Amino acid sequence: MADKREVFQKLVLQAVNQYKKEKSLDGEEIALDSIRVENPPKPEMGDFGVPMFMFAKAFHSSPMAIAQDVAKIAAGMSEASELGSVEAAGPYVNVKLNKANAGADILLDIIAQGEKFGSKGEDGKAPLEGQKVMIEYSSPNTNKPLHLGHLRNDALGESVSRILKKAGAEVYRVNIINNRGVHICKSMLAYKLFHEKNNDTPESLGMKGDHFVGQCYVEFDKYAKEHPEANDEAQSMLEQWEKGSDDDELHLLWKKMNGWALDGVQATYKRTGVGFEKLYFESETYLKGKDEILKGLEKGIFFKAEDGSVRIDVTEATGKGKDGTNQEKVLLRKDGTSVYITQDIGTAISRHNDWAFNQLVYVVASEQIYHFKVLFYILKKLGFDWAEKLHHLSYGLVNLPSGRMKSREGTIVDADDLIDSLHNDARKAIEERGRDEEVGNADDVAEKVALAALHYYLLQVNPVKDMLFNPAESLSFNGNTGPYLQYMGARIASILRKAKESGLEPAEDRESLSLLTHESEWELIKALQRFPKTVSYAAQNFDPSAMAIYIYDVSKAFSSFYRDCPIMSIAESDGKLAKARLALAKCTHTVLKSAMELVLVPYLDRM
Repeated sequence: MADKREVFQKLVLQAVNQYKKEKSLDGEEIALDSIRVENPPKPEMGDFGVPMFMFAKAFHSSPMAIAQDVAKIAAGMSEASELGSVEAAGPYVNVKLNKANAGADILLDIIAQGEKFGSKGEDGKAPLEGQKVMIEYSSPNTNKPLHLGHLRNDALGESVSRILKKAGAEVYRVNIINNRGVHICKSMLAYKLFHEKNNDTPESLGMKGDHFVGQCYVEFDKYAKEHPEANDEAQSMLEQWEKGSDDDELHLLWKKMNGWALDGVQATYKRTGVGFEKLYFESETYLKGKDEILKGLEKGIFFKAEDGSVRIDVTEATGKGKDGTNQEKVLLRKDGTSVYITQDIGTAISRHNDWAFNQLVYVVASEQIYHFKVLFYILKKLGFDWAEKLHHLSYGLVNLPSGRMKSREGTIVDADDLIDSLHNDARKAIEERGRDEEVGNADDVAEKVALAALHYYLLQVNPVKDMLFNPAESLSFNGNTGPYLQYMGARIASILRKAKESGLEPAEDRESLSLLTHESEWELIKALQRFPKTVSYAAQNFDPSAMAIYIYDVSKAFSSFYRDCPIMSIAESDGKLAKARLALAKCTHTVLKSAMELVLVPYLDRM
């Protein structure tokens, strides 16, 4: 099915160029991208409109006069009769689509494609077909459990991955586990001080492994406040670890505590529906990159500073400093050891060797914008063509209304605790509504409602913005929330069940579907048509918030449709229209269910 918006855009373009020719105006033909298709502020004004303001100067006429002439030309073209009614409205050329034909086209397309609807454009191809996209997200530390910030990171990474797949890309999800460093040694030192003599384990204490290791990290912080020398001991432990072997006592403790932490983190991933094709570990990657830097030094890409360190001038990427001086980045210390960005250089190269991506997306907080500017610049200087396709999906901070999190002080908003709290509140709401038996497994439903509340709230905000997560607001069954979307999906499922029980089947023929010309039917059909474009936009801009907004718009449009256009109550008096409306409800169900999965909102058949 040809996109009516694009058909109208080309029609107006043809009319504008004919107008230009008739007026004997100089200059090249108008290009397609100059024809900006907009949605009129009121449905009664039309379905699409194109402003004429941008042509006023070149055409030596007012936008209103141009619109009148262009609309008249467009209305006389053969394409217009199939498209609908073209007319001028002030400085705009608007079209009122033929609802019967256009609506039937859209619904037949959804019926034919089913769950695959949304993945292809009008040319029959997926927008990202043939693209291989690697996406890195989460990046936990093995000295603490996942927290609220990780939940936003994980939701963004997983949602973008699903949207990219829907748009036709081959996606490879990776995770760098930060399992070495002085912060890890602090947890290890606390274990030796407070738990080793009792042979404490997560199992013996009845705790998740990541929670236990995180408790050790908090215990170290408290201990270090009274014993400042503990920080030097942790640094010394890190040096011993780097010099040690896999089977010495320190490495065995490191492996054991890392195992506890990672098992706990993996359990949270499973709970939230997050997954990866490959895990990378900092302990295996932190030395990578040094050889590449030395090669770059030989080629003159980098230089050796007076203090013996290897550096690169990054002013071209970052701009000059506040004092007007050029900016330099150290890549190897004067003693020859690597720094953090050296590791990232080596890891990026290793990843491309592992899986030759077209694009690599890093989901990392906005505090690291400078770091990624420098990283991408260095990889380009090293001559890697794929470095042009590196992207930093930066996102803002997320906190609770109570304030910012500090893991070393024990004020972190633990991911598991937050989900447990949402689960308990959802279960309570189910009980208060007397829906325990109706929903089936109330605990399972409560868990899915909790995840819908969490993920939708985190994803409905544009990634670049800081945000406050309000648990009470997120769980509301009314308004722009995940549970509301679940309720809408369950409501449509209920309609389809009742229709089936009564023997009413949805229409699948053009004649019946052409009956759907009521304004509320038309607004819902137009909303469903936008799904493929929304998938494409969200994928190309790495922006799940566009999908979240879209799902809410569809839900509102369905609510208006169901209010204005009864189905079951007209089955006897007008069975053909009832079947057509049922088909529209089924198509809405198909789109909603598919779109909800893209933003990690679990679908519920009953609520």
